[in-house]
Amino acid sequence: MIATKSFHFKIQRKPTMNASADHPCGPPAVSFFDALKFWLKLGFISFGGPAGQIAIMHRELVEEKRWISEQRFLHALNYCMLLPGPEAQQLATYIGWLMHRTWGGLVAGGLFVLPSLFILIGLSWIYVAFGNVPWVAGLLYGIKPAVAALVLQAVHRIGSKTLKKPAVAPVLWAVAAISFIAVAVLKIPFPWVVLAAALTGWFGQRWAPGQFAAAGGHGSAKTPGAAQRPALIDDNTPTPAHARFRRSRLATVLALGALLWLVPMGLLIAWQGWSGALAQMGWFFTKAALLTFGGAYAVLPYVYQGAVEQFGWLTGPQMMDGLALGETTPGPLIMVVAFVGFVGGWGLQVLGPQAQFWGAALAATVVTWFTFLPSFVFILAGGPLVESTHGKLQFTAPLIAITAAVVGVIASLALFFIAHIAYKTGANGTFFSNFDFAALILAALAALALLRYKLGVVTVIAGCALTGLVVKMTGLG
Repeated sequence: MIATKSFHFKIQRKPTMNASADHPCGPPAVSFFDALKFWLKLGFISFGGPAGQIAIMHRELVEEKRWISEQRFLHALNYCMLLPGPEAQQLATYIGWLMHRTWGGLVAGGLFVLPSLFILIGLSWIYVAFGNVPWVAGLLYGIKPAVAALVLQAVHRIGSKTLKKPAVAPVLWAVAAISFIAVAVLKIPFPWVVLAAALTGWFGQRWAPGQFAAAGGHGSAKTPGAAQRPALIDDNTPTPAHARFRRSRLATVLALGALLWLVPMGLLIAWQGWSGALAQMGWFFTKAALLTFGGAYAVLPYVYQGAVEQFGWLTGPQMMDGLALGETTPGPLIMVVAFVGFVGGWGLQVLGPQAQFWGAALAATVVTWFTFLPSFVFILAGGPLVESTHGKLQFTAPLIAITAAVVGVIASLALFFIAHIAYKTGANGTFFSNFDFAALILAALAALALLRYKLGVVTVIAGCALTGLVVKMTGLG
């Protein structure tokens, strides 16, 4: 299994018993309503990024409820890690689909996102309406260094699991370095970097296959007691009919997915034209959804290039604030796109000045729709097809090369964030007198807390926010 995402989740494969054959009185079937209640609860407690979210699902579904066995859980997880998009949301969609067909997948994946969307719309409104209040500005001042440290942590986390040692995989290191230069110095758009990396992996596996072998995998974290009880979907439970590959079903799901993209996009174009803000947001975030190999941090440079530099929907500092809000709310981190949409819709007044909030909320909903629609299509259409590619180097090597490129791209994002917090914007004085040493020290302490002492993300952000408030209120920064 390759590590194409931004975490490393370790659990041990343990044999479980077949409920249908060995335990005819195994766990009873789970009703759709009971599953719905769990997915709704998960949407409100899914903190901690993808690793934390998947750990919650493993504890609840594998160890406690026994809705799915450990091997079947891993099988679904491996598939989701090969896809672009938020792997935890895709895993929820996959398990929901396996249990209760298409509606089960839609409910599981949708409820993983909707609570976060509503929470972020509320927080984004507070941000744009009250962000200039001194105490709010102080909190945001402290959060920005924490965000820079979080990006540095992402570079370390992905790099340590993908690049191996330079002597073992020099090609992957070269891909990471060239990607950093391409984005940070040459300003090459992110999709071209991904394409070049994929081609490098495709050709590289023919000439140096050892460098593109899977780096990392699933190790051993025990799941005591899980193997003693049969699971509803156990190791030997036959694949249900709706989960088997059929060309007709694949064509149907792809056609419906295309229709669900074309209809809202057509309505937006008919309403405001192709150059309208909402249509451009829908098109831009559709492309972003197809490029999220490596997790949300990997696509953030692309979102920054488009949302900040190309369209001007928000500023660089606002992008950092949005990332901080995304880190402190449940749901996938890529939900930061809802903040981008809200701030962009607020500033552009897409429904007019009299309906500024509703226009911003509509923009946040639009970007969320176009960001997550591909993930549902990947799961509902491609599950049986993509699973057959596991372990084939010609398929996995391009993804490993893309992940190496992601390391360089995220490093460029870290450089941008550090440069932003290091220099006081709008300040008068010499070059050195405008350095914000308080922010740099706070970023260094946050990085130390994350990398060395393994403190939680919410804890670090909260500590930095309170420190920033103190610094601003006392005039030290």
